[in-house]
Amino acid sequence: MNFQRKEEKRLKTENRIISVSGGIYTVETSDRLVQAKSRGVFRQKGIKPVTGDYVELQFEENTDPVISEVLERKNVIIRPPLANVDIMVLVVSSCEPEPNLFVLDKLTAIFESKGIETVYAFTKIDRVRAEEYAGIYENIGYKTFMIDNTTGEGSALLADYLKGKTSALIGNTGVGKSSLMNYIAPVAEHKTSEISRKLGRGRHTTREVKLYRLDGSTYIADTPGFSTVEVSKYGVIASSEVAECFREFSMYTDKCRFKDCAHIKEDSCAVRAAVKDGSIAASRHESYCKIYGEAVKKENEY
Repeated sequence: MNFQRKEEKRLKTENRIISVSGGIYTVETSDRLVQAKSRGVFRQKGIKPVTGDYVELQFEENTDPVISEVLERKNVIIRPPLANVDIMVLVVSSCEPEPNLFVLDKLTAIFESKGIETVYAFTKIDRVRAEEYAGIYENIGYKTFMIDNTTGEGSALLADYLKGKTSALIGNTGVGKSSLMNYIAPVAEHKTSEISRKLGRGRHTTREVKLYRLDGSTYIADTPGFSTVEVSKYGVIASSEVAECFREFSMYTDKCRFKDCAHIKEDSCAVRAAVKDGSIAASRHESYCKIYGEAVKKENEY
């Protein structure tokens, strides 16, 4: 009941953090942008307001407003720090650089654990390779888009799919994320300049996570590029929950001989049998095994 009340309150408030820089929070209210600080009590409670949070503000004369409450979150990503996300768009190059399927699968699993929809946008397209990679994820129910960043072809379809949602583009350096952002959110650059003028600040850098409101209910975040070694910072999954984050496993896990089957090397494992007959992509199972192994190792360290 308490969660329901907080959820209703979150949906009613119009105060949302759209960027954070140097301990200063830029908050979009119903009629303006304000710079706010947070209460020290948040640090004592281990709470840190992040971009995407819905907040309550306390206004006083002759001072900046203060964030007095962070409302119930639907989800939160550790890095980039971002809350209340509906869709994470993985921007993937099909060539130069070729995609790292383990990285894609690990991010997808993390987002799956948080109830965030994952969408794949393939840029720098080698058509044959892109369709091969996309097929892996389309076959298990994920939405994919082919984007030509030289012409913008395909970007309108993605933009339409993201309407009414809070989304974020993520991808490693060199995959064409910035070009795609320019196509699906052309007003972002204008909004950046507008925000800078209103707040008297310089242009944002790519180190920040900035949330743009494209219309009444559509938000999109541009995030810094990441390196492979940073992927674990997006979230942590317990070893006992990793299989649940691979949605195609659900058709087989109940058919395994052992209830505590880890689906790694056990006999009579229905998941492994599905990999062998091609029902589950081998690359996905390989990623699962690595993620599961990492989780077990981390848990054994404590």
